[in-house]
Amino acid sequence: MNIRIISKHIEITDAIRAKIEEKISKLPKYYNSINDVEVIVEGNEGGIAKSVEIIARSEHNHIFVAKHTGEDMYVCVDEAERKIERQLTKHKQKERDNKHAGGMVMEE
Repeated sequence: MNIRIISKHIEITDAIRAKIEEKISKLPKYYNSINDVEVIVEGNEGGIAKSVEIIARSEHNHIFVAKHTGEDMYVCVDEAERKIERQLTKHKQKERDNKHAGGMVMEE
C-alpha cells in the first residue's frame, strides 16, 4: 500500500506525520484491497481552520474519500480516519452480503 502525504499552506511536523502514518496503516484491517492512500493536509492562511482529506483507492476503481475540518490537526486526522473506516467497513459488508450461499436447500 502506497501512502502519500501532501501539505498545502502548512508545515507538517514529524508528530503529525507519524500520527497519519499510524492511522493509515490500520486501514487494510477494514478493507484489504486498498492499493493507494493519499492524505491532503490543508491549513488556512489565517491559521485557524485546518482540514484533512483522505483519499483511498482500491482494486476495481473504487475510491473512498473522507474530509474533516477543524481547529486541531490531531482531531481532524482522527475524525477523517473514522469516516473512511466506516466507508471501508460498509463496502466490505456489501461485498460479503452480495455473495450467494451455495448448496442450501430449504425443506418444507
